[in-house]
Amino acid sequence: MQRFRVVIPWRPAPSRVGAFEFVTAWYADNVPEAEVTTIDTPDDVFVLAACRNRGVDGIGADEVVVINDADTIPEPAALREAVAAARTSGRVHLPYTRYHWLGAEGTAQLRGGTAPEECTYELVNGACSGVYVTTPATWRSHGGQDERFRGWGFEDAAWYLAHETLLGAPPVRHDGRVYALHHQAEVRAGERYDANAALMEQYRAAAGDPESMAQLVGVARPASSS
Repeated sequence: MQRFRVVIPWRPAPSRVGAFEFVTAWYADNVPEAEVTTIDTPDDVFVLAACRNRGVDGIGADEVVVINDADTIPEPAALREAVAAARTSGRVHLPYTRYHWLGAEGTAQLRGGTAPEECTYELVNGACSGVYVTTPATWRSHGGQDERFRGWGFEDAAWYLAHETLLGAPPVRHDGRVYALHHQAEVRAGERYDANAALMEQYRAAAGDPESMAQLVGVARPASSS
């Protein structure tokens, strides 16, 4: 198997260590060709968008990289299929069509040795996060993820709209599942969350308009809109 890089945005938090350790051990056992590293930024809060953007730095523009949340595992076959396809497609690939949030019960089952597909779960409709497969060139072509989303909330949904608008199609999905492990939920309220929500409204307003979206995310205006 050809080796590829997996980058995990990670800042230690007591409730998340168990999930992180499970994910890294899972990769070692199930996808041995993956070179797993972690990424963080100096920001005073954990900025997931910034970590994902830094995750594509320092490698060739057409090299495939997997950006994998610290609490989520994909299915190996779908992941490998996405890695093989992402190099030349010009779009980001999501190695799943179904996002299973395992919750406390399902996570306990998984840790106890139950196969992921047999664990209790909640299906998250419309999920577009967790595991991204891309090249740096593709990631940067539509602005990556917006680092103005600080803390938690909306960066993945905004990214999806930018991808769809600027690249002319949604990310490519591969049939399969990802499994998100349980941990303490982050607070999604307050001034920072409200600012994220307001920025998300700008993305919704720009959706479908390549010129407006390009201006919002800070990339060159698509040639088709000139």
